[in-house]
Amino acid sequence: MKRIITLSMLINFISVNAQEELEKKLYFSGSVDTYYKANITAPNDDNQIAPETSFANTSGFSLGMANVIASYEGKRIGFVGDLVFGPRGEAASVTVLNQLYAYWNVNAKVTLTMGKFNTFLGYEVIAPADNFNYSTSYLFSNGPFSHTGLKVDIAVSQDVSLMLGIMNQTDITEFNPDDSYAIGAQLGYENQYLNLLYDKAGLGFEVDYTGGFDVLDDFFLGINVAYTDNDGDGFAGIALYPQYSTSESFAIGFRGEYFATHTDDGTDNTNVFTATLTGSYTIENLIIKPELRLDGGSDEFYINTDLEPAKSLASFALAAIYKF
Repeated sequence: MKRIITLSMLINFISVNAQEELEKKLYFSGSVDTYYKANITAPNDDNQIAPETSFANTSGFSLGMANVIASYEGKRIGFVGDLVFGPRGEAASVTVLNQLYAYWNVNAKVTLTMGKFNTFLGYEVIAPADNFNYSTSYLFSNGPFSHTGLKVDIAVSQDVSLMLGIMNQTDITEFNPDDSYAIGAQLGYENQYLNLLYDKAGLGFEVDYTGGFDVLDDFFLGINVAYTDNDGDGFAGIALYPQYSTSESFAIGFRGEYFATHTDDGTDNTNVFTATLTGSYTIENLIIKPELRLDGGSDEFYINTDLEPAKSLASFALAAIYKF
């Protein structure tokens, strides 16, 4: 009887410690966001009057998304399950599965990842908590959002990284409908990244540079440059992101972007310049972002308050983001 009790206690001890170890490695994180937006130089009774970018386009009080991420980090293996709910998430992902992948740390330098993961191209991301500006750029909105496939990340040295991947057609993430594939590569050096993507059935060829520099202790300059071409059709652009922190709780940032499309026959060549000024005030886990944005284009993409065609649009947004 004594042996049975001792064995039972041992099994219980192992079970409790195994559960504690699992809880230490299983993490939950994410964010929720909502915003108010108003056009300054255009009516607000038509939600179609907005920059042709992905998110924060509706007037009045609007919802962003809820982002819930569960991740397990083992010594050599792990997974990420990233769920999104709400208009922003629906615009970025076909289903609520924003990301779903498993990875294997083969050794200290090589990691294999398989599943659906957000794109490696571009400066901005889907989750608003990880962007400085609340609205998104034309470069981000016209580039890929996510990929489903297999990639290998290699730590060449302490400062140099390399990624190679084979994936389904861009943003076709739930299955492969036409037996076409995209290939991607990324070369990184001290947080500067040169990205390449070839996807004949989608964007075609894209080259993208994403990086930034600490100009001063409190002043950072981010950079994104990209060019795509698929049989003569594509886009090109550059965006600069100067950001200055005045204190631990407040920072102000600017995004200046030039974006142009090109077509093989030249019938739809347009360009746009956007200037976005964003403040970011943090109260514990809550981030308040007031934002003033001006878009100006080569064509009359918008209308003014007199309901006449216009080449520019000024708008204001106020966003609240809670990050956990």
